[in-house]
Amino acid sequence: MTLKAVLFDMDGTLVDSESVHFNCWNDVLAKYGICYEEDEFCQRFSGKATLEAAKEVVAHYQLDITPKALAKAKYDYFSEFVSNHLPPLMPYAKEVLLAVKQSGLKMALVTGSARAEALPILKGYGFYTLFDCVVTKDDVVNPKPAADPYLLALNTLNITAQNAIAIEDTHTGVTAAYNAQVRVMAIPNKHTLNHDLSKATVRFENLQQLWQWVQIKL
Repeated sequence: MTLKAVLFDMDGTLVDSESVHFNCWNDVLAKYGICYEEDEFCQRFSGKATLEAAKEVVAHYQLDITPKALAKAKYDYFSEFVSNHLPPLMPYAKEVLLAVKQSGLKMALVTGSARAEALPILKGYGFYTLFDCVVTKDDVVNPKPAADPYLLALNTLNITAQNAIAIEDTHTGVTAAYNAQVRVMAIPNKHTLNHDLSKATVRFENLQQLWQWVQIKL
């Protein structure tokens, strides 16, 4: 196998945004008298599509709002928030992104976030122009854990799954890459340590370890 591209997830992989998503959810749900604990919420919903999370919340609490409307409220709130409050970077994120770019490998961002959520973060950190393509949930009919986002990235980059690796931190993300037959490198964070990552090819503690592994394969 010749490695030609690295496909990065964003939330929990490049940026420590799970806590931001949690806080935005709690702010949106406060009007309904709902308040989650962070560990409980992130263990349950990290990596899950916003609409799917909204469906669960609406059904569990029997809310008088459609899941689609609740999801939109959260999208809008998060998009506005991160425009002025960038989530912290994950360890070694900037260094590894720059190293991958300098290596000549193609790079794609494949995120379960909406484009309006992802772009303020990518542009805020100056990362947007590093990627050869950016795939968000808005670009596909079936978001993660379906294979569609990764298949779109591969098609856009004009490479096969055998020439790429994916970097993910959640069960949902690992499953999506696996479904697209892309080898998955799992780097769980504090909220996803207990996720089922068994479909990953390799598991690392951080992005620096990942890059060291990639360099050996080049």
